[in-house]
Amino acid sequence: MAEFDLSKLSEYREHNQLEAKKAKGGFPGSFWETYSAFANTDGGIILLGVREEKDGNLVPEDVDAEKLEKDFWNMVNNRQKISANIVTRSMVKIEPVDGKNILVVRVPRAERMARPVYVGMDPKSGTFRRNHEGDYHCSLDEMALMFRDAAYVTQDAKVLDKMDMTVFCKDTVKGYRNFFRSTHTNHLWNNEDDEMFLRKIGAIGIGEDGKYHPTAAGLLMFGYEYEITREFPNYFLDYQENRSLGATRWTDRIVSTSGDWSGNVFDFVIEALRRMQQGLKVPFVLKGNLRVDDTPIHKLLREAITNACVHADFYGRQGLVIQKSEKGYRLSNPGTVRISISDAIEGGISDPRNGIMLKIFSLIEFGERAGSGLSGICKVWEKVYHTPVTIEETHKDGVDRTVLTLSTRGNEQDVKAMLELYGNLLDSTDLQPDQDTTQPDSNSVQKTVDETQADQKDPLSDQEIRQSSQKSNQKTVSSTQKVLEKLVACPQITISQLAKDLMMSPSGIKKILKTLKDSNSIKRVGPDKGGYWEVLDPK
Repeated sequence: MAEFDLSKLSEYREHNQLEAKKAKGGFPGSFWETYSAFANTDGGIILLGVREEKDGNLVPEDVDAEKLEKDFWNMVNNRQKISANIVTRSMVKIEPVDGKNILVVRVPRAERMARPVYVGMDPKSGTFRRNHEGDYHCSLDEMALMFRDAAYVTQDAKVLDKMDMTVFCKDTVKGYRNFFRSTHTNHLWNNEDDEMFLRKIGAIGIGEDGKYHPTAAGLLMFGYEYEITREFPNYFLDYQENRSLGATRWTDRIVSTSGDWSGNVFDFVIEALRRMQQGLKVPFVLKGNLRVDDTPIHKLLREAITNACVHADFYGRQGLVIQKSEKGYRLSNPGTVRISISDAIEGGISDPRNGIMLKIFSLIEFGERAGSGLSGICKVWEKVYHTPVTIEETHKDGVDRTVLTLSTRGNEQDVKAMLELYGNLLDSTDLQPDQDTTQPDSNSVQKTVDETQADQKDPLSDQEIRQSSQKSNQKTVSSTQKVLEKLVACPQITISQLAKDLMMSPSGIKKILKTLKDSNSIKRVGPDKGGYWEVLDPK
């Protein structure tokens, strides 16, 4: 709630969190509409005994503040008047202003379990929200979202009894399990069949018939788009790159309704994230003998898109939209933040709308579970790009949306700042930054070693030969691991794209792929065009 200084009353104007009422004729009936509106939005302050003049000035009136206070307490606990009392004694005070007493009522944002707060006995006619124009009646969509959010169990935990395992895209499940296997190499769940694995991560649950059925989270993460829309009619995912203003043109776009891919959340996140991260600077940093390519900005974008998904109301309209341009990124999801924006930015509080989905993402190291995700996003972005992050809630045409904007304002990445952030992620003794801030060729480390040795006049000693051999092996293992990680992240990736992403030659990529196939670590499924790579357990 905004801070308010009564001694400067004449300097204020009514706004989203401040309302003045004359109350000359007694306790005003319109008070409860504003009470409901503040409770259902971001809270606010109601001044009883204050007149708003034509020029917007606020002027205290002569009122019986003690009677107004008594009337307030008599009515706020009357459920026929208002659905919930969310204020404490300390929030209601009689205050002197210019020699006149007024009643100040501070209405907090209601906890989601108490929303909607409505006037009278009928939420359809008595639920209000606040915007720049004042109090307005909530739409049915807005009320429905508040009722869904009031549940103690997150909405994605719902077991869908009318669906079975056939709604899942097997390739998506396989891709997720590859991610899980790469982050949890020796985990016992790797030995489970798909049904038991999905049960343990929360993607399926036991229905009323005692059989396994998809949960809403499992359907969203792994289902086919046409199956998802059976439960979520408004479901829509959209990634747009370099959209022209005033026109529907893009240099790249992914939509869940195209029909040429699964259309589910997991596949969308992997593909959209790959595109979002393209073009980012990668300083040359080593941890031990291995290069660290997962920069703080890579992690930030992974966190941002995960947050958009786990806080989205997939029952809501207009879908989840991710936009990338030269100016930065814009992530917009249906639904408001379930806690106040200030609490979300401050961190330490986590209240995702899709708790099971967050668990599924966090198992492969996507997303935060400590309530510090948005806080971390703001700090890292501002440090690297020197521009603030903006997050806002919109309520246009009865549709609630949350918009996160990561604007570069034309600034380049501050590589020095990135290296300082690396220091928080890695042990400082392992940091070996190069002066070149662009991503070098993957052979550059070994090339430097070879050139140094070529300049030496004396023959290499046995120890130097062993050290050189070890470094060469480490480079090969590193390149192979990078190829594997790319195949896990994007099974449909082409050799030319691998070569481009890893800054290697196509012939080098082909050699690594052949080695992996010969060791039964991967196999090609389908034709060269239109097929995909499957990562197997190494023999």
